[in-house]
Amino acid sequence: MSESVESPPNANRPGSAQTGKRTGVSSRVRESGKEASSRNSMRTRVPKNQSSESVLRCNVSADGSCSSDSSGSFSSVRSGSFRGRRKQSGVKCGKVAPDGVETLEMLKSVSAMEKKRCGWITPSSDPLYVSFHDEEWGVPVHDDSKLFELLVLSEALGELSWPTILSKRDTFRKLFDNFDPVSIAEFSEKKILSLAGSGSVLLSEPKLRAIVENARQILKVKEEFGSFSNYCWRFVNHKPIVNGFRYARNVPVKTPKAEVISKDMMKRGFRCVGPTIVYSFMQAAGIVNDHISSCFRYKECHPNVKKDCAAEVEEMDKLVKSAEQACLLQA
Repeated sequence: MSESVESPPNANRPGSAQTGKRTGVSSRVRESGKEASSRNSMRTRVPKNQSSESVLRCNVSADGSCSSDSSGSFSSVRSGSFRGRRKQSGVKCGKVAPDGVETLEMLKSVSAMEKKRCGWITPSSDPLYVSFHDEEWGVPVHDDSKLFELLVLSEALGELSWPTILSKRDTFRKLFDNFDPVSIAEFSEKKILSLAGSGSVLLSEPKLRAIVENARQILKVKEEFGSFSNYCWRFVNHKPIVNGFRYARNVPVKTPKAEVISKDMMKRGFRCVGPTIVYSFMQAAGIVNDHISSCFRYKECHPNVKKDCAAEVEEMDKLVKSAEQACLLQA
């Protein structure tokens, strides 16, 4: 009864005696199935009238899973969505964007994405924080007012984060008279209480009093050393310390040198200048270059490779100009 329904365990083996007719029939079925699936795949191709915008959108979503290399996904979108168009038209070099200006902007954006930054700068970092890293952090500063500003901002790190501090930077400059030590040293008790009560600077009253007291100490330092800059830079023999750490986790929060400076400043009457705050100040003021070695700012802030960096910038400018000329010729 069940013998006619269930196949023997070894019925499909190549050496089995029952593989005769069944094998030939199954092979023909498989071949016809392949032909049918091939015809179906031909029918399901993307229609010719489908817009390039929808194709591009599909390519972008497909590359979205490879977000670790944004420049690579951008190049794959360009090659994947426009290669077919070049083959059909027979043109060797076609325009990627509607006009040369947009193509140039794409080139610039790719160049910006390819920049390697320190590990604490991520794609989700605040733009002000990124700009501060790219343009100021680690650049040697010798102007007294600028040094005082960076000292105040570093002191604020005890209560606020860098993005918050930078968002309030214009407010700080306005309320602290562009960080002029002479002006701040003359702040009265009423002025300090007014600033503390307004809440516009987001700093506590002790922190505000420390800023005023430090301005007074800077004036004394200038009398002794000629400038606040001379006082700060003498601890490193007027040459920035270049560490060249490979990873962000290697960058310390304080060093023995920062402890020496901190002790000297506190001895002179400065407030809120612990070694951690002092080291943050040293990093921001370029007294120490703590950009990791793979960061593009490491070379730019390194005094011994500025010439090489200038040559790289000049070469990039040439590439951008040549790309712009090529786009104009294609227009």
